[in-house]
Amino acid sequence: MPTSRTLGAATAACAAVLLAVTGCSSNSGFDSSAPKQSSSGPQSLSVMIATSGDAETAAVKEATAAWAQQTGNKVTVQLASDINQQLGQAFAGNKPPDVFYVNSDQFANYAKGGSLYAYGDQISDASAFSSTLRDSFSYNGKLVCLPKDSSTLGLAINTTLWKQAGLTAADYPTTWDQLAKDAAKLTKGGVTGLVTTPDYQRLGALMKEAGGWITNSDQTTMTADSAANKQALDFVKSMMAKGSLKYASDVDAGWGGEALGKKKAAMTIEGNWLSGAMKADFPSVDYTVVPLPAGPAGKGTLVFSNCWGVAAKSGHQKAAVDLVRYLTSAKQQLAFGDAFGVMPSRTDALASYAQKYPDAKAWVEGIDYAQRPVTIAGFNQVLTQFNTDLQSLRSTSPAQILGSLQRNGGQVLGNAR
Repeated sequence: MPTSRTLGAATAACAAVLLAVTGCSSNSGFDSSAPKQSSSGPQSLSVMIATSGDAETAAVKEATAAWAQQTGNKVTVQLASDINQQLGQAFAGNKPPDVFYVNSDQFANYAKGGSLYAYGDQISDASAFSSTLRDSFSYNGKLVCLPKDSSTLGLAINTTLWKQAGLTAADYPTTWDQLAKDAAKLTKGGVTGLVTTPDYQRLGALMKEAGGWITNSDQTTMTADSAANKQALDFVKSMMAKGSLKYASDVDAGWGGEALGKKKAAMTIEGNWLSGAMKADFPSVDYTVVPLPAGPAGKGTLVFSNCWGVAAKSGHQKAAVDLVRYLTSAKQQLAFGDAFGVMPSRTDALASYAQKYPDAKAWVEGIDYAQRPVTIAGFNQVLTQFNTDLQSLRSTSPAQILGSLQRNGGQVLGNAR
């Protein structure tokens, strides 16, 4: 699930590895040559994933084993404790796994560094995948890897606390003004009206709803220090000043879902990964999910995904691409949805998912107007700093935070030209 990434020492530890991945790249970028196959016989593939828990691990192992039995190949699934660091080390050592999860914030680094085999042109039904997510995993105009699933943000509401405050379904907020009023009414005793994680992966949705975002649409110009973005952070800060909005850490919770489950939050901003977590950790807590209340510029949310990367240095590229086709089929994506709650990245499978899981309606519908993440080589450190700055929003002016984001991002864009 997307969470606040406190890199600290990990950032320093990964810096040399990242340089090894991206710093020695040629101008050719990713590898899009003919797929390599070590032999015509059975292939032995390694797959590296960053799992959300036992359910995801079991589902991926089951799916890869089914493909292996069907094709006569062998697959070994490796679980990464820090997939960005471990992939970086594998690329630098020229011993990468054949297939692996690629985070959107690292995708451009790997693509620019030549670490990824671009297989998108070999996928005959690529148009079945969300266009927004295809854009997220394209580099220099080419689809490099297929998005494995999708997630958006919604407003999750503890319905028990909602009713206790004298509110009904008719009161579910559809505007920022209503959100602020509801949060204030729900804040009492040990309950805070709205609790969220202090990162752009949540608060960025409000920037979008105000008509702003971090860059322009083609990610060539920084737009961070706009009046719209300032309006969004001013809104958050105003609720913080009234005590009706707090960060998860302020209520002794690791993230918004935990705060909701422990009844320390009446509302939280979270993605569809929440459903699996609530089922596993807080099965007795009743909640519902509605679209994020519209801002001055209308509705908005963010979309997240990883892609199935194939290594440029893999000797099993043909088999690896075939495995990815299997894992991203409509049938298999729906099976993953059943197993651990993720939404499909294919629009055809998403329609079936929506029918089967009506409680996910708000998340599913958000795909149509969601903002994709920033995917610029070297930009991940900019976003890490932005998240760090957002933690101090209560005592720091939005203009200062956004000005820093504008400068930091501008330096990365300038170096990319």
